[in-house]
Amino acid sequence: MACETRLLANQTLAQRVSQIDAALKRLEAYLQAGRVQIGIGPTGAIMFKGWQDRDDVTDACAYRTLTSQSSWALRQAVARAEATTGRKVNTRAIAAGVHSHDGKTWGKH
Repeated sequence: MACETRLLANQTLAQRVSQIDAALKRLEAYLQAGRVQIGIGPTGAIMFKGWQDRDDVTDACAYRTLTSQSSWALRQAVARAEATTGRKVNTRAIAAGVHSHDGKTWGKH
């Protein structure tokens, strides 16, 4: 997973994997509780609105990982976001690196 390559100084790969797992578990709990919502941009790229303690895990990496784990919380949040925005999530846009930091501007910046 690409998230694993962002090691901090003196951090082992095992420590990073553990850190990522903890961040994703928190994200799932936040999605389930409604504390974090999914935003969908015009191209179908996603962002996690309100996710503050991400431990350097990108939205794209979190989305891909939770999708591969068949996360129920993610699927429900995506369904709500798609219904609200009238847009579908586009995995190609996500893979291309399209993202947003503010929910208003989207691109590969």
